[in-house]
Amino acid sequence: MNKGSSLFILLGLFLAGGVYSFWKQKQSRSLIAILAIGSVMSLAAGFLQL
Repeated sequence: MNKGSSLFILLGLFLAGGVYSFWKQKQSRSLIAILAIGSVMSLAAGFLQL
């Protein structure tokens, strides 16, 4: 596991935590959708680099 994949996976998990937090705070759906898309993309990039 190299540094780049670890960074992308950690970023994806951080953004996923933000999605959960914003969902609990009843933030706007568009903001949650943008965070969720970013989270999925960074997790995918991290796992594809493995």
